[in-house]
Parts: sequence; structure tokens; C-alpha cells
Amino acid sequence: MSLRVLVVPDKFKGTLTAQQAAGAIVNGWWGARPQDEMEMLPMSDGGDGFGEIIAGLVGAAECVTATVDAANRPVGARWWWHAEMKLAVIEAAQSVGLAMLPPNRFHPFELDTRGIGPLIQAAVAVGAQTILIGIGGSATNDGGFGVAKALGWRFFDDRDQPIDKWVKLNKLTRWLPPIDPILGVDFVVAVDVENTLLGLNGCTRIYGPQKGILMTQFAIAEAALERLAAKAIEQHGYDVAADPGAGAAGGLGFGLRTFLGAQLTPGFDIFARYSHIDEKLSKADLILTGEGMIDRQTLMGKGTGCLAQRCHAMGKRCVGFAGMIDGAAKTQMADRLFHSVHAICPTMTSPNEAKREAAMWLERLAHKVATDYDWS
Repeated sequence: MSLRVLVVPDKFKGTLTAQQAAGAIVNGWWGARPQDEMEMLPMSDGGDGFGEIIAGLVGAAECVTATVDAANRPVGARWWWHAEMKLAVIEAAQSVGLAMLPPNRFHPFELDTRGIGPLIQAAVAVGAQTILIGIGGSATNDGGFGVAKALGWRFFDDRDQPIDKWVKLNKLTRWLPPIDPILGVDFVVAVDVENTLLGLNGCTRIYGPQKGILMTQFAIAEAALERLAAKAIEQHGYDVAADPGAGAAGGLGFGLRTFLGAQLTPGFDIFARYSHIDEKLSKADLILTGEGMIDRQTLMGKGTGCLAQRCHAMGKRCVGFAGMIDGAAKTQMADRLFHSVHAICPTMTSPNEAKREAAMWLERLAHKVATDYDWS
């Protein structure tokens, strides 16, 4: 019996793009079940690869703008433009991505998001009326301070001196808006997590260690972001920092919401809209998805978890592939969301080998799953 199989993986971070992961899964599956009809639909929930994937779905053209990376080094960053739709697509990781920096050379206290500013300005200059910004994969923890400064916002300390680094925001007493603000543009920010800005579930404590912030430095980062959040309450009249997704990308979600009035939207919802995912799911007999690590964050707004939830609601079988699966989360997610979940490590090979030959091992995993189960 042949099946209509929809393959919708996210990236396997650090090893495979979503496109490469989809290709590996299809190759492995077809090796065991050549009779099945396969459709690839690489996914992004707002992190690395967001720009290229959304641009591909809408037919936007690639542009390159001179800017800086998170360490203020010159780079040329890609973004995408659809003239008829007046739609620009920006991916933060193209300018301030963690993957762009050499390991262990820069500390997040030295990094900021100013490199996103020239991309926004370039999009506004060509007439964008809507700007989609995928913010996952950043190297930063600055609460959007850098991009705000790049767009003309000015920040002053308790001595009324300009603040030039985000870690000094604990001294913030006032800010001034741009002399020439951006008007008439809708900013939609794709967030790939639901974290708030501050606290135990905030960006510093949850994602800071991945970027190089030590536990002993949490208080410094929190003090800066807490002061920024307090000023935002004064401006907006409510606690912007508590919005779901405000803590995404080191607080970049908070910054874009505060300084540009951006709408924070789950990245999967944006992908689902432009890919017409519900129509494709309705026609599929089986959905295959995956990411590098399936764990509790999968349930916190990540694309694979959102896809599995949608499949569950529609009564569709959804199978998850991963490099590794957190043991505590496996049973919970298999019962609640996925038809089944499968990992390369540790049963098939070691983590180092899996990363070195990621496509081969993912292909083998897909082949094994296709072979071992009765999918009729």
C-alpha cells in the first residue's frame, strides 16, 4: 500500500539545513518504501534558515546589504524582497547569528543586535509595508538595545551620559526616540520560543549559557534587562517583558516589540500561513518531521512541536526524527503529540559521528523507521 508522505523537518542545528534534512529523510524512506509519494516542505520556526524558506514560499528575491555582525565586524547580510507584495523578509541570524562567530572568542556582554538595523533601513528604503523578521539563532542577549540604537534611539544613564553597551543599561534613566522614526510599516516578528524576557524562564537563564553567559554573570545581565523592561512599562503602560516570545533571541523579541511596535508571532504560524500547511496536512497519510534535539523546548513553541500538535488535532500520524531525544521528554511527547519519535544517538552511533556524517545517519534512521513499522 502506497502512502502520501509529507516531509516537514526543521534544521538540525549546526549540521543540516531544513532542506538537507528533508532530502536525507526522503532518500532513506524511499530506499525502504519506493512506492510512497513523497513531498518535501522544509520548515523554519523563525531561526536559522527562516529567510530562505519563507522567501522560497512567496517567491521573494534575494538582496544583500552591508552591515555588521554581533561583534561589530563588517559583513554582507542577505534579506529578501517581494516588490508586488511590498514584503521584506529579514533573518536576524544572517547578521547577528551565533554561527557566524568563532567559538569562545566573544562574550555576549561584548555583542549586540545593531547589525539588524541596516537591514531594516534597506527594506524601508525600497518601500516595504510589511517586514517579517525571524529572530532565532542570535548570538546576543541585549534586549534589542543594539538594533534600537542603530535605528536612532538614544539611551542615557544616571549622569545623563549616552549608554554605549547594553550591560550598562542598569544605569538607564531615560531614552529618546529617533528624530526620523519609521512610520507606516507593519513589523511581524517570528519567535521560535515562548519565553518571557526575565526570570527563571527568561532569555538569560535559559539561553544565555548556550551563548557564553556564566551562571555567576546572570545577575549582571538581568539587572540591565530589568531596567530596560521598567522603562518599557513607563512607555507602553504594561509589562512588555512578560509577553510570550519577549525573551526570544536574547530579548530581541522584547526590543522589536518595544521600539518598533512589532507583533510577536510564533514562527510556525508564519510558516504555516505561507506554506498553506493545513491543506497539505489534510492530503497526507503520514507526516515526517524532525530537528537536531527533541526535548522540553520542543513543547515551548518550536516548529516540530507545533507541527505535531497540529497533526494531533487533525488526527494525522506525525513521526519525529532527531539527532538525540531527551529521555524525560520522550514518553511525554510520544504520548501527547507524536505517533512515535526516533533518534540517531545513542543507539545508532555516537554524537560526534552523528554530527560528522549527519545526512548519512539521518537517512539511515529514516530507512530503519520505514522498514520496521507497518505503515498501512
